[in-house]
Amino acid sequence: MSTAVETVVEKFPIDLSKLKPLKLDPANSTLTEEQKSTLKDNIQLCRDAIVFFTALAGAKGLSGHTGGAYDTVPEVMIIRAFIENGTPIVPIFYDEAGHRVATQYLLSVLNGAMPAEKLLHYREYESGLPGHPEKKLTPGVEFSSGRLGHMWAFVNGVALAHPGKAVILLGSDGSQMEGDNAEAARLTVGKQLNVKILVDDNNVTIAGHPQEYMTGYDLSRTLSGYGLTTETTMGEDIDALYIDLCRAFADNRPHGLVIKRPMAPGIKGAEGSPHAHEVLKTDVAVEYLQARGCDKAVELLKAAKPDKSPLTFKGSSGVGKNRDDFGKIINEILDGLSEEERLASVRVFDNDLEGSCGLHHIRKAHPEVFVRGGIMERGNFSAAAGFGASEGKQGIYATFSAFLEMCISEITMSRLNFSNVLAHFSHSGVDDMADNTCHFGINSMYADGGVKPGHGGEDTTRLYFPVDQHQFAACVKRIYHDPGLRFLFTNRAPVPDILGEDGQPLYKGKPFEPGVDYVVREAKAGGGYVVAMGETVYRALDAVITLQESGTDVGLINKPTLNVIDHTMLKKLAAAPFVLVAEGWNVKTGLGSRFGSYLLEAGFKGKYKHIGVHVEGGGGLWQQMGHQGLDSEGIQKAIKTLL
Repeated sequence: MSTAVETVVEKFPIDLSKLKPLKLDPANSTLTEEQKSTLKDNIQLCRDAIVFFTALAGAKGLSGHTGGAYDTVPEVMIIRAFIENGTPIVPIFYDEAGHRVATQYLLSVLNGAMPAEKLLHYREYESGLPGHPEKKLTPGVEFSSGRLGHMWAFVNGVALAHPGKAVILLGSDGSQMEGDNAEAARLTVGKQLNVKILVDDNNVTIAGHPQEYMTGYDLSRTLSGYGLTTETTMGEDIDALYIDLCRAFADNRPHGLVIKRPMAPGIKGAEGSPHAHEVLKTDVAVEYLQARGCDKAVELLKAAKPDKSPLTFKGSSGVGKNRDDFGKIINEILDGLSEEERLASVRVFDNDLEGSCGLHHIRKAHPEVFVRGGIMERGNFSAAAGFGASEGKQGIYATFSAFLEMCISEITMSRLNFSNVLAHFSHSGVDDMADNTCHFGINSMYADGGVKPGHGGEDTTRLYFPVDQHQFAACVKRIYHDPGLRFLFTNRAPVPDILGEDGQPLYKGKPFEPGVDYVVREAKAGGGYVVAMGETVYRALDAVITLQESGTDVGLINKPTLNVIDHTMLKKLAAAPFVLVAEGWNVKTGLGSRFGSYLLEAGFKGKYKHIGVHVEGGGGLWQQMGHQGLDSEGIQKAIKTLL
């Protein structure tokens, strides 16, 4: 697979050299007409650039996340002018909302760390411009934001390391829902750290408007309640915003500034909408840029085409979107209950990702059991467990697999309370993940941290990763009423149906049995086996078929129950000359880190190899698997090392 990014030939169509030098002194809270005019011009220029290059990525099928970055330009431009004037500020715009990375890349260009033409390759494979900022990957980017809610505590430490200087945190009303911000706030106030919390309060998260679905959510009152000196201002009123920023940066005390504005202000077809959190639709961006006279940008945008995978795979066909199907399958189960039975036995907890995890289907069909929990993964997991702490009650929970790491303590306490939780973690692994390393869901085996209960019985925690839409549906229906914690994993990317040697879907109409491993292809005459899981199975199947066609004797096992040994299958594998485990999870913590020990205990004498995620991401979508050596070619190469 080619790994090189094409040579840049296009010129960035918005002339960023037109950005005018500007110095502003926070000790003077009145803008001259010339300063105000320059500031407005700079804001508009940067907003035009953000609309263009994020929409360009979107037109290529790479997403882009326009709204948040577009929103915060006024405060960024004002503070940049403070820094130019010599105000003692750490010159890094720490941002707790990782999807606003367009801000960081634009600043990198404005600061001379990289050419503007790099922005034409935002979120592309090996461009070095992934969907969240990553330190040491992109020139000029000085921090990795990670997931939501992580940066405030981090900048507290930065403030302690840089006495005498203010530290900026660009906040958001979504990120501020995360509980770790409350802990950070107490340290900021308790130690009177010179941290400036500038919250873009646009009343939009992915799933809706938090001031509607989260009654009582008021950031001005929340920040004040921590003891933080807090102002509230209108973000699109430049004079008001400037006055309040001057007040915040005029002394060395901690300050909170809640900046009110609709999301994507002034963008027709996007303003105030949750859709603006994502990338702007091409027609919306085109209309905006045409009105701004950005003809060359419009031309490039119209010419962009989706970056579709050219890869084909033997042994699989069609497409299934398991993460979306989850809600549809749960609805089938809920439809069989009366409303009274549903209310008594089920609650479904969303973490603002309903459309990404299939929960929106449940909200529409059964709103009586649906809980809009906001961006609070830890608390919502515990709430689901609390509801499911009694026999006959079921907590259902869903979020991204990357966030499972945040919930380990809650998972342990839920296990100790013998709670019943069916937890759907989508976006598992790395496939189709232009957001890159911080969004990789690769440490999910951490969920299997239980031991045998002291009162007798077995640990009922189960981890499931069905291979295609047919096995997935059978799995959900089979495990729904099981006791304990059940973790169900799906990919961001769609997955094809696995085909038998007769060319028919192997799992269509077949029952699912927890703890059972399934033969996808037999080794014909005492050959070795590949053991794979999830999205790696269909890639491994292509590799196995290709090698079988060239005379190599190798078979394939699908392991959909990840933390239970199938002793019958293990006996079969222990007699094989080699075993390769291929997975989309971390080589340090995933299935393969255990499976070799299982084989040794079963008397295995052959060769063993384990491949999985082992390097940070390379950006792009389908390319991520090949980047990790987990495409068909990489799996074939690993098999050959065992022959």
